[in-house]
Amino acid sequence: MQTPSRNPLKKCYLASLLFFSFYCSSQSLFAQTLTVTYAGSMGVVMDNGLGPDFAKKNHVDYQGQGQGAYGMARLLAAKKVVADVFVSITPGPIDVLKQAGLVDQAQPVASTRMVIAYNPHSRYAQQFAQAGDDKKAPWWKILSEPGLRFGRTDPTSDPQGQNIIFTLKLAERYYQQPGLANTIMGELINPQQIAAEGGLLARLEAGQVDAASGYESATRSAKLPYVVLPDQINLSNPDYSKLWYDKVNFTLADHTGQPKTYRPQPLVFYAAVLKNAPHPELAQQFVRYLTSAAAQQIFKDNGYDQPKGKSLYGQ
Repeated sequence: MQTPSRNPLKKCYLASLLFFSFYCSSQSLFAQTLTVTYAGSMGVVMDNGLGPDFAKKNHVDYQGQGQGAYGMARLLAAKKVVADVFVSITPGPIDVLKQAGLVDQAQPVASTRMVIAYNPHSRYAQQFAQAGDDKKAPWWKILSEPGLRFGRTDPTSDPQGQNIIFTLKLAERYYQQPGLANTIMGELINPQQIAAEGGLLARLEAGQVDAASGYESATRSAKLPYVVLPDQINLSNPDYSKLWYDKVNFTLADHTGQPKTYRPQPLVFYAAVLKNAPHPELAQQFVRYLTSAAAQQIFKDNGYDQPKGKSLYGQ
């Protein structure tokens, strides 16, 4: 009986193949997952742009979660959500985490301005397309029409919900139209208008509302048409803070039921590494990445402007 011939090269090849297969599967199994929480308006740029780009370049997994920035900050502060990084619009939500001892510093990574977005198939679309500051077709007059369905977000949980109130109050002063904000919004908390931030532009696209408040960045990311507002009311230009933005405020019961006075803050996006981050080094790397040329180009392609101002609480 003949003994089968042995091929040591073949055995080495098979062993190498098995090892390589095990190595790849183990690498995939134990790959780090970067978890980024962010202001809900950033869904497109985060989940379709920045997150996947960072994950690919660094051979890690990415998981994003968006919500109204104040609401998300409270979840993080209460440790009901644990993440590596939080990206907020305006400093306010970062302050919530600072007070909770979860943030030491926040880096400005982008900026934007307030706009009025509209559905291109709405019966008001042509009017909005022709809207301007002239008296024939002012945008605020279209928004004041009784049949128009306007959407915005909750001012107690989302900075955008606060910012549209500031914008409309500033519009009263700029266009000399007392009572304009109330005519457009009704009560500050109006259930017929308010939607979650992440779903507001989706409602607009679906035709459930004719127009909505929006950040230019998110509106351009969603490829929706919008009306550009003057710098005196769009909260984008720090040069107008003293003469315009600082002149308006409103008081509303906060999430605890206590009255709180809200004031405008610059429309800057800040990224912060959370002190209870599961992957602190990866989190630091992601925040640095957000200021890189590659990330800034992704921001720009999605309608965001360059960051403005200095780090919060930093040196």
